[in-house]
Amino acid sequence: MTRRDAADWVNALVRADVRATAAYHVADARGMVKLDAMENPFALPAQLQSLLGERVATAALNRYPDPQARALSASIRSTFGIDPRWGILLGNGSDEIIQMLIAGVSGPGCCVLAPAPSFVMFRLISQWLNVRFEEVTLRSDFQLDVPAMREAIRLHRPRLIFLACPNNPTGNLFDEASLRAVLEAADALVVIDEAYLAFASRDHTALLDEYPNLLIMRTLSKLGLAALRLGYLIGDPRWIAEFDKIRLPYNIGTLNQVAAEVALEHFDVLDAQTRLIVSERARLLVRLQADARLHCWQSEANFLLVRPHAASARTVHAGMARRGVLVKCLDGGHPLLANCLRLTIGAPAENDALLVALDAELAVQS
Repeated sequence: MTRRDAADWVNALVRADVRATAAYHVADARGMVKLDAMENPFALPAQLQSLLGERVATAALNRYPDPQARALSASIRSTFGIDPRWGILLGNGSDEIIQMLIAGVSGPGCCVLAPAPSFVMFRLISQWLNVRFEEVTLRSDFQLDVPAMREAIRLHRPRLIFLACPNNPTGNLFDEASLRAVLEAADALVVIDEAYLAFASRDHTALLDEYPNLLIMRTLSKLGLAALRLGYLIGDPRWIAEFDKIRLPYNIGTLNQVAAEVALEHFDVLDAQTRLIVSERARLLVRLQADARLHCWQSEANFLLVRPHAASARTVHAGMARRGVLVKCLDGGHPLLANCLRLTIGAPAENDALLVALDAELAVQS
């Protein structure tokens, strides 16, 4: 028998579609002004860091974490005013919750549906779980194309529909009438992803009373706790109980639970940081919308989407990186994002550096 090497084994056993897929890429941001990943740019203040250190030091690292993260769940419920009628399910970031949702409804002929462009993990996790994924292109103003969504629902009969609101990477809220139209047309579970709720003018929890096929997904990442990888799902306890069966045991580590509890006990700090980010977003929006060399869209998230009129977004992206400012180039990701850049809102000095680097690169190409 001929001895196989690792490549032979991989080719024989790993699914062909997995082998053909590129790994999720995260740019090396060492030494850069990092404005490519929608993170909160502010560290916790020193006093809160000390308190966190004290609490972490007493954590029982020799024991498994609380499997239900009961103290943290109660803290989330209290901090964000979640009605006791609704259940809460915690995940290792929103990504794990998306995985649980898709796994929970998957089966022969299963389809997941989402508008596009939107959060890339809806598509990627569907693919990894070998579940068919269909998308419906947004209108040119980035709003839901309701007739097209209705037709896709009729044609594909999805079991699960994701609606990111505010949407990533466009930054806008879908109008409520369109959300209701999708909910009413769908014989499916609909999940509204509120990852950027902290920066938005509207949430959707009131819709839970009206639509029993609705769940709401959120994250603590954008509030300044990205390193903890904590997402949560809200909705009817009967939904939550079923998806909890799929959750891996001890999925939220003890240190993550403790750190999040400490941060939420001092939510006023995170809230103040969020308000500063929103203020900086408004400042950048005025500056960028006044620049005749590009188009900048309104946003209800912690980033802005821009499109240079004459310059190449890819060239601008590379030039800004050489100047020490890392943003996200979206060109090639979807036709609606042709020649677009996504700019995360940073601290004031970081935003100043972004404006300088962007201006310089636009000037070079004009």
